[in-house]
Amino acid sequence: MSAGKQPTTDLALIAVFAALIAVFSVVPGVPVGPVPITLQTLAVILSGLVLGPWRGFAAAALYLLVGFAGLPVFAGGAGGLGVLAKPSIGYLLSFPIAALLAGVFARWLAGPERRARFLWLFLSGFGASVLIVHPAGILGLMVVAQMSVNAAIATDLVFWPGDVVKNLVAAAIAVAVHKAFPALLAARAPVAA
Repeated sequence: MSAGKQPTTDLALIAVFAALIAVFSVVPGVPVGPVPITLQTLAVILSGLVLGPWRGFAAAALYLLVGFAGLPVFAGGAGGLGVLAKPSIGYLLSFPIAALLAGVFARWLAGPERRARFLWLFLSGFGASVLIVHPAGILGLMVVAQMSVNAAIATDLVFWPGDVVKNLVAAAIAVAVHKAFPALLAARAPVAA
């Protein structure tokens, strides 16, 4: 890829994956308490697994920025700063870091020379969910919904089976994308102006 096209390609990929997160967010969720089960985390983890750490982070951050600016891209068609007062805010705020960590793990564990890439990509995505998304979600439930630690953990446990499935799907998609575009996850040097 020529040096002149790299920033344009990066911006396009970031925008496309931010839009993907938005689309997966507005698909009607399954109400299971104060926070519905949605496909958001599938798209967030997929962003990190496919784009790598920094572009995945940027895609999730762009999604949040657009939502906080007022576009109805959050679950249930919500948008604006009012979502900061919803019990789901911990999950939302974790998205950029989760995408970043999934990308770091994917690059580290599932490089092109590795076998069993599906397993490594699954573990990369699930690891980011376990280390970032769930603890942040529990914290958000405790702060905004005024839940005890035990109640917040019990509420969060409802999301784990679906999270496993979403990470399996994200890993399968990422394997297919990387097979078609093997250089997509590779570390890239910044382009000098």
